[in-house]
Amino acid sequence: MFLILLKKELFIEFRSREVVLSMLIFGLSIILAFAFTSNVSKVIVSNYAPGMFWIMILFVSVLGVHRTFSYEKNFDAFSMLISAPIDRGIIYLSKWISGTIFLTLMQLVIIVPFFKFLLLDLPSNFILFISTMILVNLAIMSVAILVSGIVMRANLSEVLVPILFFPLVSPVIIAATKISSGVLAETAYQLWQFWLLIIISIIVIFALAGYTLFDFITEE
Repeated sequence: MFLILLKKELFIEFRSREVVLSMLIFGLSIILAFAFTSNVSKVIVSNYAPGMFWIMILFVSVLGVHRTFSYEKNFDAFSMLISAPIDRGIIYLSKWISGTIFLTLMQLVIIVPFFKFLLLDLPSNFILFISTMILVNLAIMSVAILVSGIVMRANLSEVLVPILFFPLVSPVIIAATKISSGVLAETAYQLWQFWLLIIISIIVIFALAGYTLFDFITEE
């Protein structure tokens, strides 16, 4: 059933391309704003590049969070979805993994323009950078799907999403910045492994919380 729900999420997005394209356009706009307003040396930009990258991802991911349950809400399909004889935690897992896939696809497209527009070199250990980025994406979306499910039926869901999402995901962004700084600077793993453990802990905590509590979150 998990694979069926995941296939449904991917099919809807690849047919409409609303989430990925909206995040991509917004991300490119932020990159251009960074590029044309940073009149400082390459050394200074390289020091702040990890923080700029993850701040961009933070704002871009809000679009994905808001669109997570948009189809079910707009077409009143969520009641039929939760009435199906399945564990409601599987709905959370399918939304979590699909959201991570969408966010990762957007990042893979936008990562090269980010470094090129800021006149920076691409990470020398590109595979390590992408691997840690995917872990951070899992952490971001584990929080995002939980928040989106909580505010889905609220009248002011567009306002409540960032109010709840930003404080909860801020430790993830801080840890992601530290990890990316270590990877880009090619420092020893021992110097940033603490932040990686924080990311893994957040993934485990929020994934278990989302799977366990989603049955209560989806109650009318």
